Amino acid sequence: MAGDIKFAVIGGGSWATAITKMLCVNLKEVSWYMRNDSAIEHIKTHKHNPNYLSSVEFDINKLKLTNDINEAVAYADYIIFAIPSAFLSAELEKLTVSLKDKIIFSAIKGIVPETSLIVGEHFHFTYDIPYYNIGVITGPCHAEEVALERLSYLTIACGDANKAKVVADNLSGNYIKTKITDDIIGTEYAAMLKNIYAIAAGIAHGLGYGDNFQSVLMSNGIREMKKFIKKVHKMKRNINDSAYLGDLLVTGYSVFSRNRMFGNMIGKGYTVKSAMMEMSMVSEGYYATKSAYKLNQGYQAKTPIIDAVYEILYNGKDAKSVFKKLTDQLD
Repeated sequence: MAGDIKFAVIGGGSWATAITKMLCVNLKEVSWYMRNDSAIEHIKTHKHNPNYLSSVEFDINKLKLTNDINEAVAYADYIIFAIPSAFLSAELEKLTVSLKDKIIFSAIKGIVPETSLIVGEHFHFTYDIPYYNIGVITGPCHAEEVALERLSYLTIACGDANKAKVVADNLSGNYIKTKITDDIIGTEYAAMLKNIYAIAAGIAHGLGYGDNFQSVLMSNGIREMKKFIKKVHKMKRNINDSAYLGDLLVTGYSVFSRNRMFGNMIGKGYTVKSAMMEMSMVSEGYYATKSAYKLNQGYQAKTPIIDAVYEILYNGKDAKSVFKKLTDQLD
């Protein structure tokens, strides 16, 4: 579909696995970088990722597996990053190959801790990548449902519509529908913020709040998201579109949501450290909460939900007391 255009996926987790699965449907070969040597050998032998979405079976002849990020970057025209934002800088430090002539798409739902920037901005300001060569892949979509081949929707954002279409075409399939948008900044901030609201939903569930309150929480969450994004990047957008509201809802309600799971454990009394250890997965919303809270000290958007989650996760405040106060601020 994309002629001689070559793709590389950076990351070994569930999103990287799902995206590689989608690309393999439409491409003859996909370069896939992951750090874990044993996982690479397992995939070569058993045709599936042993650690994530193990039900997904790959045609090994379509995979160019490597543990060298430079090899993957050198190979590709389009590079899709799908690793936790907390580890992005460490991976990029390994690069000796230039990114200048590459087209970068991020499937990362978070903020880079070292720069307090969303991933697109991080590539732009740190690596001097022009915005027309940067894009975002967002939902509403859970990798687990891609593995199950359940109908899913992706939003592909890029300032260059042709590049967005290349990515959209190569991710599309019988159970994957795609749409494109030029709202790179808005969709990426939305993808980051919805993880915070999913933690809030999980905390509420862990504390024993029911569906009635959850509906109010999510309703306030989308309005809070709108205020925050408008402060960051003002442009015409419909916050009720699937890339914003849809992604928020699936992350806030789905049993596959690791951020909701993390919040649920906090609501039940786990410490942050113990919840993270038991999950053995990264909750992007944990890091996003601190970044969003700090950013908003300058923007001054009204964000009672973000503030509440921050108080619980970073100031050690009692979740029950914080949510009791939050219920009086919502409508």
